[in-house]
Parts: sequence; C-alpha cells; structure tokens
Amino acid sequence: MQFKNGVFVITEENNCPLYNVSEELSVTGGMLSLPAGKQTCLTLVNGLINLTSSGGSYEQFSQGSIEKTKFECGGCTGLLRYEYKKERGFATLQMKLLQAAQKREKIDGMGNSIELLRTIEIFSTLSEADLLDLATLLELTDYPWQFPIAQKGDPGDRLFIIISGKAEVVDDQGAVLAELGPSEVFGEMSLLSGEPVTATIMAVEPCQIAIMSRKNFRHIITRFPALQIFFYKLLVGRITRMNRQRADELSSGMVGQLADISTVELCQMINANQKTGKLTLEYDGKRGVIIFNEGELVYAEVDDFVEKEAFFKVLTVEDGRFRFSQGLDVHEKKMEVIGGFMGLLMEGMQRLDDERE
Repeated sequence: MQFKNGVFVITEENNCPLYNVSEELSVTGGMLSLPAGKQTCLTLVNGLINLTSSGGSYEQFSQGSIEKTKFECGGCTGLLRYEYKKERGFATLQMKLLQAAQKREKIDGMGNSIELLRTIEIFSTLSEADLLDLATLLELTDYPWQFPIAQKGDPGDRLFIIISGKAEVVDDQGAVLAELGPSEVFGEMSLLSGEPVTATIMAVEPCQIAIMSRKNFRHIITRFPALQIFFYKLLVGRITRMNRQRADELSSGMVGQLADISTVELCQMINANQKTGKLTLEYDGKRGVIIFNEGELVYAEVDDFVEKEAFFKVLTVEDGRFRFSQGLDVHEKKMEVIGGFMGLLMEGMQRLDDERE
C-alpha cells in the first residue's frame, strides 16, 4: 500500500478526549507521527490511513485559488476537524532528524520548566523523554504583580505549577491563607473533584506559571501511574490541612447544608481525618447513607443503589442536608472495605467528567 506524505493541523475540537486545536499530525513514508506525549486514537489513525492511501488530493482549486479540504474524525464522543498543512518530501532518516530538531525547538523556551519539574519529587522519576513530553503539554504564562492567577468561583479546569515568583491564597476578605513559591502545584483539587476554584490565588510578585488543561491532566495521570499516586497524596495532604479545624466538629457530630459543602468535600474530609461513623444525606425526598470505618468506605446505600454505585450516585448530589454521626455498631464494624477511597473517588470524578462532557 502506498501512502502520500502530508502534515495536517487540527483546526476544530469539540470534546475530543485526546487532542487539541493547533496540534499536528504527519504522515511520512508510511509512518504516522502524533502530537508528543499523546496516546494513539485508533479511529483517527484509521481515518488518516484511508486519507493518505486513497490517492486523492488534499487541496482543491476553486475560483482561481487553492482551498484546503477539511477532514473530520467523529468516531467517539468527541469531534475533530483537521486540514492539510503541507507536504514533506524527505527521506525517512531526514524526516527523523527534522522532527527531532522541531521537538528541540518546541521545548527550547521550556528549559527552566523542565529543570523545575525535575525538582518536584514525583516528576524527578520520569525519564528524560517522558519529562520532555510532559513539558510540551504545559503552557507558560506570565502574571504581573497583584494579578489574580485564579479566582474563587472560576471553573476548576486547569493545573498550575509555579515556575518563578510567589503567590498567595487569599479569602473573600483578602486575608492570606497560604503562600506559594516555585515548584508549588495548585488547582489539582478542583480538577479531581470537578468543583469550581475555592479560593483566589494572587501573584505577590511577577510570576511565571506553567498551566495544564483538564484534558492533558487526565492524559498524564493515565499515562504515568506514578503521577496518580502523587496527586492522590497531594490531594489528601491539602484536604487534611484545610479541614484540620473541622476535626473537632466531626468528633461530636456535624450537620449542615450541601449547598455550603459538597458531598465530595465531606467524604474527603472524613477520609483524611480517619473518622468512623455514618454520613446521612437527605435530598429530593430521598435518603442516603455512607458508612466509614477509620476513614475507609465500608458501605453505601442510596435510592436503589448500594456500595460502589451508591457512592458514585452520592457524589452527584448538590443540594440537601447532611448529618455525620460518630460510631458504629458491632455488625457495622465488621463490614469489609469496599475499595481504596481515593481510587473510588477518582473513578467517581471520572464518571462525572464524562457525563458533563
């Protein structure tokens, strides 16, 4: 089978789980190259095989000018449109050298980012090639002094890594809750929970921030299992710090409105503080119960769902009342753990993400 060489650029994207606008796809000597660090979509590959082996033209002549033909990939939940950019008539070895040179050029301005990523404990375990791929998924942005990097209520759809400068976490009254410096990571809580940003992050001196989109974040934690563990630990540590002041309330029982604190935050708080007891939810005339033993999930029931499916259902509840009561009876204390809490939480958040998309 003969393949025609070509480079294609993505021009439109709607809920594609892998690729972004402006990323390139190239075919040279029957070899397909996809964006650095990205997984392979078999639907897209099949479309490119048919396109480059059909012998048809990538462009058309219309009214005295050459127009690019738009191609489409829509074989899953998302949609991509891409168009022909240019042809490359290089031999395979020449093409590899060119691609290597282009990759070096692409990461040329990210030298500091790569070195800083290496100083973050979990990133330091990645190979040189993986670290470079990770860096290509980051977008460097400069923030001037006193400029908000993220504001409370913003969609939680980005991960931030401070490359240089300092920032502060401030509350609604402007009081400083925490200080952040180079190599600090934030935004992961909102990415994992799907909740809006919970506090404003302000640059207190000029900052350079490496930003990763939700799509690329989901990609890296799938590709690099070690990063899943890192972000789990980061999430647990931050939850523990944020909710330490609530531990006493949990010890004596706590009631409230889900409009003030989400079910995700409640469950994270109980897990982080290793509490034993029942979380009861009342919403839309329904009642749900989640049982924790030393912070681990041992039972859940809501509507017609039980255990894991009930827990995933509870995570979708946004309005109603909750009550946490400490202590379990003898039978409840003997219940087996359903599964690792953070793994269940991540799976539940993934399902919510997929439903929103």
